[in-house]
Amino acid sequence: MSRSLVIKVTAGEDDPERCNQAFTVAAAALASGVGVSLWLTGESAWFAVPGRAEEFSLPHAAPLKDLLDAVLAAGRVTVCTQCAARRELAPGDLLDGVRIAGAPSFVEEAVQDGAQALVY
Repeated sequence: MSRSLVIKVTAGEDDPERCNQAFTVAAAALASGVGVSLWLTGESAWFAVPGRAEEFSLPHAAPLKDLLDAVLAAGRVTVCTQCAARRELAPGDLLDGVRIAGAPSFVEEAVQDGAQALVY
């Protein structure tokens, strides 16, 4: 059975350490050969918009854009439907490869055999 991580990020610039931890774990898991689905919720939804990850800075942390690029290249990135709507974000506003989906999709991914869900 292959293992996968479903990682939900609930923080953005409002809690930079927690936000960066989620992206770091996602990128590290992918580098280790673990499948990753990264869910951007709450304030982290803004990082699906072009240019926003480049603006994020946290001392002693890998650049968020590099981490996000790694996940986009080898995993899946999703913005929560309600979070996108509250921020008036449509699919055309997001980086290539980012989708918008809701709680049913998150639950479906999180309960698959071999999946482990993490929430930051």
